[in-house]
Amino acid sequence: MKVLLLSAYDADSHKRWRRGLVSAIPEWQWTVLTLPPRYFSWRIRGNSLSWGRGDAQETLRGPWDLILATSMTDLAALRGLVPEIARVPTAVYFHENQFAYPQSPEAFQSVEPQLLNIYTALAGDLLLFNSEYNRRTLIQGAAALLKRFPDCVPADLCTEIEGKSRVLPVPLETDIFVEAEKRPDRPTFIWNHRWEYDKGPDILLAALRLFTKHKRPFTLHLVGQQFRREPPEFAQIRDLLRENDALGAWGYQAQTADYRRLLRRSHAVLSTARHDFQGLAVLEAVAAGCQPLVPDSLAYPEWFGRGGYPFSEKVDVCAANLCEAMRQCADRVAGDEKFDIPDVTALSWASLTSTYRELLAGLGCGAVPYNRGR
Repeated sequence: MKVLLLSAYDADSHKRWRRGLVSAIPEWQWTVLTLPPRYFSWRIRGNSLSWGRGDAQETLRGPWDLILATSMTDLAALRGLVPEIARVPTAVYFHENQFAYPQSPEAFQSVEPQLLNIYTALAGDLLLFNSEYNRRTLIQGAAALLKRFPDCVPADLCTEIEGKSRVLPVPLETDIFVEAEKRPDRPTFIWNHRWEYDKGPDILLAALRLFTKHKRPFTLHLVGQQFRREPPEFAQIRDLLRENDALGAWGYQAQTADYRRLLRRSHAVLSTARHDFQGLAVLEAVAAGCQPLVPDSLAYPEWFGRGGYPFSEKVDVCAANLCEAMRQCADRVAGDEKFDIPDVTALSWASLTSTYRELLAGLGCGAVPYNRGR
């Protein structure tokens, strides 16, 4: 199998997935093209130009058995600019979709990123989603958007998308899974997400303000990917943790070993996300032995059932629910009670590689139906 992998917005989670996949199926001949994860509006609309009329033209015209593209790829335009790939079986991997992604308060509200999701989904032959939540919200969002247009909207577009889609999560690395070890006597939490508005730092700040009123000793590690501009809540959270002698590790952990050590030494992982299409950061923490204190929404119920804290769009209500979950966790630590950690081994590369190989090889060999010549 000669496989061309296209990662048009090669963010950390996309990079992690493609590297894991290439390593998991070494017998295939992989060629990888990536574009850096910056200038979002230009990147999602311009990647077909960057590749289709740039230095990658000759690579794209190669004799491929299969193309695997991330959903940020403007696949419809790329197939038009490079006709040689139009008949190559193509799978699209959706790490996210633009319909369920919370809009930044500062962003111009354009429907073009959502339309590009639809075009790419229609141009792909097999659509893989990292969660059912991701798949469902794309199909529902696409249907709602298409209803807004005045005329000439073809029927059954969402039926077509649904018919060639299936769920296949981003797997966890095998070495993340460790035997449970002794945690500190002091309740220790970790929040390990991107430092951006959609991950709910305002909810976390409000929950911590409530939790510190209980005057219980605790530690919070606040780690994850940081950016040049970050929501102001993070500075306030740091001050609050210092005032309450609760500040643990702070900021991005450059060394993987240090980060995973923090996971193994924490009792629970927190999420305040307003969107998580799979929740890799939470899943890897659970694999390391952390109890998930997460919303009962988004993709989380697919992995943990409906055991999360009730999510509310009202910050104060959501924060109160998270605070109560933290209080109950702290009580279990104080009582030296055993935590019932969910089993996520089914989401490892060891468990999922065969499914990836079967689906992608079937598409490349023609065993999986695809829209050749449509």
